[in-house]
Formats: sequence, structure tokens, C-alpha cells
Amino acid sequence: MQPFTYERAASLEAAVATRPGARFIAGGTNLLDLMKFQIETPAHLVDIRHLPLRAIEDLPDGGLRIGALATNTEVAAHPRVKRDYAILARAIVAGATGQLRNKATTAGNLLQRNRCPYFYETSLPCNKRRPGSGCAAIGGITRGLAVVGTSPHCIAQNPGDMAVGLRVLDAAVETMRPDGSQRRIAIGDFHRLPGDRPEIEHPLEPGELVTAVTLPPPPGGTHRYHKVRDRASYAFALVSVALVLQKDGTGRVAFGGVAPRPWRVEDAEARLPDGPAAVVKAAFEGATPTAENAFKIPLAERALALALSEGRA
Repeated sequence: MQPFTYERAASLEAAVATRPGARFIAGGTNLLDLMKFQIETPAHLVDIRHLPLRAIEDLPDGGLRIGALATNTEVAAHPRVKRDYAILARAIVAGATGQLRNKATTAGNLLQRNRCPYFYETSLPCNKRRPGSGCAAIGGITRGLAVVGTSPHCIAQNPGDMAVGLRVLDAAVETMRPDGSQRRIAIGDFHRLPGDRPEIEHPLEPGELVTAVTLPPPPGGTHRYHKVRDRASYAFALVSVALVLQKDGTGRVAFGGVAPRPWRVEDAEARLPDGPAAVVKAAFEGATPTAENAFKIPLAERALALALSEGRA
């Protein structure tokens, strides 16, 4: 681990007004590992754990505001999340282990880096880690990597579960910039596709701090989250499906483990009454799987079929 300096932020304003190149740290469940591997080498860490960003509060419009520092465990166990946003609770519980969920924060979960093995192997080229160096994953071992939304520069998949649930719920991310101004970013715009700049994973500006995630009024319907993985626990998704199904057969669906961001294609959702094959065909149009991970597309169809059968039961 490279030497770094550390400070504990006393206020939001102090946190965002810190030195250039600093990184925020709260739970640290991803950042500390990346620092140990020298993939991330910040010269300065700003500890934000004691800032007032942990509350989970009702909104006047019937929605919910989740503070950036609320832990995964706190969010999944919150009465309103369990009652009105069950897809989010189900997605969170499907991720990691209890110990990690007790430490991992809402903002940190959204900002976790990809889990491509070539990203973590610093002796090999990776355009996310070292822009312009190439992508060792292309032509390498690709079983767990993305099949859609990729580019010739990167085929890494987004590893999150929580973000897939948030995508189905049409969440928004609230932030504060270094000048003190605030903005809201739709969850569908928060995770970028790699294009020719895979090192840019989100639209946050240097020093911009995530302060909360907001949920609109509850969508109703039946909520199902299915995660298919190699092990029953402590494994990232090969494919996951988040489904909110209404009584009339319409609904919302997003997939995890298949793309560089939670994969939701609203036009494909209109095909839900036609069955899982129709939805997957539309959602994965233009997919470019490899011989090793082409199985993810039929697996997504089967996972969606299971979610639909349970949702209609």
C-alpha cells in the first residue's frame, strides 16, 4: 500500500472542499482492497463516516430518502423498504455476506469498482486501470464478464445487486459539489457504458460527494429478485433479475451481471405479457457475447421465467 494522508471530515462543506485527488472513505469494503493491490493509490483519504448522512426518511410525495452512509443492513431491514420497496431489500440481502453488509454503505455500494479479474491483475493491461493500455479480458477468460453494453475497449460487468434493484425503482442519486451546489442524477444515468473511455464509470466530478439516494413513491405490484451464481453465497451474479410485476401483467425488469451497468431496457418491458423469451430478445438486442459467456442470455431468460412464475402465483 502506498503512503497516504488522512483526515476526518467535520462537515459536508469541509469534506467536499478538500485537496485535489483525495478519495472519500466510509465502509471501505472495496476501496481498501483496491489500495492494497495498488489499483487505487489516493494520496489523501477523507473519512466521512461521522457526517449526518445515515438517516432513512419519508419524503412528502410518498417516496423515501436513503442517506449515503446508511449501511446495506440498515436499508434492507428498514420497515418501509421491506414493505414498499421489497425488490431493494431482496437485492441487498442477495449480495455479499452479513459482515460486509454491516459495513458497506449505500454510496459505496453504488460506486464499487468492477470485479473483472484482469482489472485486479496489475501485470496485465486494463483500460480501466491504465487508460490506453488495452483490455486483456478480450480474448482471455470471459465466463463471468459482460455480454451486452460492452465496447472494444472493455467487457467488464457491473458487480452490484443493490444497484439493479434501484434501477427498477427509478431511483435518483443526490450529490454535493465542491462549490456547495447540489444536483440529482437519475440512476439510469449514473453508471456509464465504457465506450472509448472505460476508466470513466460515473458522471461525478472530482470532489463531488454522494449524499443520498431517493426513491419515488412505491411502484406496487409483486417484487422478485433472483440471483444465479456459482456458489450459494459470497459470489457475484452470473445473471440476476429484478422484477416488479403488476396484476395486469405489465411491469419493470432489470438484469445484473450481464453488462457494465444494471441493464434495463424499458422498451423490452412492454413485452412482459408475451413471456420471458420476448423480453430477453428485446433486452439483449445487439449483445456481443463470447463463446464462454454466451450462456448468460438463455440463463437470463430462465431466471426471468422463474421470477414471472413466482410473481403470478
